[in-house]
Amino acid sequence: MAHWLMKSEPFKYSWDDLVRDGRTFWNGVRNNQAALYLKAMAVGDEVIFYHSNEGLAAIGIMQVVQTAYPDPSDEKGRFVMVDVAPLRPLARPVTLAEMKAEPRLEGMKMFQQFRLSVVPLTDAEWDVILEMGEG
Repeated sequence: MAHWLMKSEPFKYSWDDLVRDGRTFWNGVRNNQAALYLKAMAVGDEVIFYHSNEGLAAIGIMQVVQTAYPDPSDEKGRFVMVDVAPLRPLARPVTLAEMKAEPRLEGMKMFQQFRLSVVPLTDAEWDVILEMGEG
């Protein structure tokens, strides 16, 4: 099982929206690298839900429930989306500032490619974020 971090602006789609809906499609990704990450996802992969722009924090854990398929909002048919479902909220949000201050997270792809809305996490990074949010 792989681990990922996916960002959403809460005013567009928040953790609370996902919990309310019970499942959603993750569409609108228009970066080639992020699209490759979506294509690499497998059912059962776990994902940190990160609020970007507002909040700037890891909020909860979701799971990939449908692998990549064509994103109908892409008129050229080049990009894909996946379906995700909520698993559980973190006991407390883990802020961007906290993650940046944690030496064990210094190599996170999110810090190297900050504009990407989808990035992989190593198992070690996953464990650290969970420790911070649930420990």
